[in-house]
Amino acid sequence: MSLNTFNEDRDEMGRMIIDDPNLIPKHMTEEEEHQFWEKHAMSERLLEESIMVEDDEDLPPPRKASTQPISIRIESDLLLRLQHLAELKNIPYQTLLKQFVTERVYEEEKREKVY
Repeated sequence: MSLNTFNEDRDEMGRMIIDDPNLIPKHMTEEEEHQFWEKHAMSERLLEESIMVEDDEDLPPPRKASTQPISIRIESDLLLRLQHLAELKNIPYQTLLKQFVTERVYEEEKREKVY
């Protein structure tokens, strides 16, 4: 065993297997990293330990589905016009349709003094 060998275990490509994260040099340049990982590999245990698991406490609560799918019949030419407008605005046509309906419902509510 040579003085520079951390571990006699090698992978199928002949790279030395590292089982201790302290044996991985810090602050390497991209080139140094490339050269290091050509000759070294992480052990399965070290790979598993390096997987980051998201902490649910840091995540916002899941959104409740606030939309409901519906089926609506629209004349073909109106649908084509809507799709063309949506394409010009670079948004999906269903999103544009929802915007139009929302705006129109708001206007009708204002007109009817419904709040």
